[in-house]
Amino acid sequence: MTDPLTSSSKENITSFDDFIRLADYSLMDKLNADPDAKPNGENHHAREVFSGHYVPVTPTPLPNPEYISHSSTLFEELGLSNDMAHNKEFCQMFSGDLSVARAPMRPYGWATGYALSIYGREYTHQCPFRTGNGYGDGRATSIIELVSKGKRWKMQLKGSGTTPYCRGGDGRAVLRSSVREFLAQEYMHALGIPTSRSLSLYVSKSETVSRPWYSEDSGSVNPDIHVDNPVAISTRVAPSFLRVGQVELFARRARSHAHPEVLEELRMIVTHLIDREYKQEIDQSDPLADQVLELAKLFSLRLSSLVANWLRVGFCQGNFNSDNCPVGGYTLDYGPFGFCEVFDPEFQPWTGGGNHFEFFNQHAAAEKNFHMFYTALCTLLGDDPQALEKLEQVRADFSELIKNEIKKMWEAKLGLKTFNAELFSQLMALMMNTKVDYTIFFRELCHIPEDVSTLEKSFYIPASKDLLEQWQTWLKTWRKLVSENGELSEISEQMKGVNPKYAWREWLVVPAYEQAAKGDYSLVKELQEVLLKPYEEQSKEIEDKYYRLKPKEFFNTGGVSHYSCSS
Repeated sequence: MTDPLTSSSKENITSFDDFIRLADYSLMDKLNADPDAKPNGENHHAREVFSGHYVPVTPTPLPNPEYISHSSTLFEELGLSNDMAHNKEFCQMFSGDLSVARAPMRPYGWATGYALSIYGREYTHQCPFRTGNGYGDGRATSIIELVSKGKRWKMQLKGSGTTPYCRGGDGRAVLRSSVREFLAQEYMHALGIPTSRSLSLYVSKSETVSRPWYSEDSGSVNPDIHVDNPVAISTRVAPSFLRVGQVELFARRARSHAHPEVLEELRMIVTHLIDREYKQEIDQSDPLADQVLELAKLFSLRLSSLVANWLRVGFCQGNFNSDNCPVGGYTLDYGPFGFCEVFDPEFQPWTGGGNHFEFFNQHAAAEKNFHMFYTALCTLLGDDPQALEKLEQVRADFSELIKNEIKKMWEAKLGLKTFNAELFSQLMALMMNTKVDYTIFFRELCHIPEDVSTLEKSFYIPASKDLLEQWQTWLKTWRKLVSENGELSEISEQMKGVNPKYAWREWLVVPAYEQAAKGDYSLVKELQEVLLKPYEEQSKEIEDKYYRLKPKEFFNTGGVSHYSCSS
């Protein structure tokens, strides 16, 4: 029998039949279904889910779906012809209609449950049942797991209707949030940062839902009106969607002895996680305790590197709870996110996020999430004091590990070989006092200028004579250190490889989804093209439009400078 992980095809897939032949359901084959679920996937009403790793769910199709865009980059990785994006059955499937499924594909998908911890504190009271058994994929349905070109992928529809975890919601995602997620995943991947990926984006031409949002030019912190918005389905793709919160869920149940098989279910989810995300690095023939320790070490490395890279490009995950923290070490949950424009360590785009998820506090939130993962693994290793001691050391080392990763990131951004704490501290103060644009400043610094005038295009307000003199002094000191590291031209190119030229700017994304709501998808596609090449010099026309400071009228504007999680 051919191993799907080693077999490959040189020909791009052009037919739906060939596409669905890639189906290979490791999660549903190896883990437990909810014993109270209907096996045909008709499980759409909110209820408590007490056991099992997943609930079979059929997605709710979009009525009158229309194609907006797809990721040609991901299509190429998957070995799909771009023509497949317009294949009738492919469009039906990825707009939620699984009536096109045939063997080996299954006619239903699945949703998973997870626990919620916010900044290291366990929560249950937001669950409608006050137990935590209602947290999970409320409007996301995974519909296929496949192997292509030797890689395993899971494909999940966002906005595909209700599941048992919907907590009273309608299960839909609006076009606004779907455009943002589709573009943001594409952008993050182009930046070279681990992320869930975008496959396709479809909108309904007949169904709308009402959501709270902001009136035009609103200065309100919270939404002040309700608006009707077309519903859409975006498909996100990843090797798995296993989150810290999922491992937590089974550990919590094990600690409370929720049912006789719960410790076994915890073991199963952890071993499945290792198989899905760390198969190349962990020997699954080793004793379980050794595998778990190696898992913790590897995840700590991935998570610390991920957060350092977020800081590098100005990304702020405004809702970095444990349920939004994949154990594969990649970015997930493009809802309350944003990218820092005017430099501010306290930047937080989400009105409901609080200071614990601010831009410069992401590393602390990551440490809290890692602690919750450690706590869950402790439950699995409960009768092995030696392994527990080693696991505790991994947890204790995380804080220093992530700080070192962040220091290395700053070295690379500044073109230095070693981190200079005094120079860095001076820079942070100057950037805040001058109100610089985070992306433009560092991109201009890549030219290794001798005079501060080169950097002034990143200043939001004119600098005083005294401030310019401080900048000039800092620049002279920094440039001397950089010069000691080698050829300036080479260092300049290296810096351009870590400091993108083109950033996510919400005020440029808003017109794209507003026009899309009127049936014009040209700006969505234009943004997609620009964001796919964030480090490259692009045309003068693109530079004039996308490489510039945020206009004054968008400061403190609801839905642009800040936004609720409403989607």
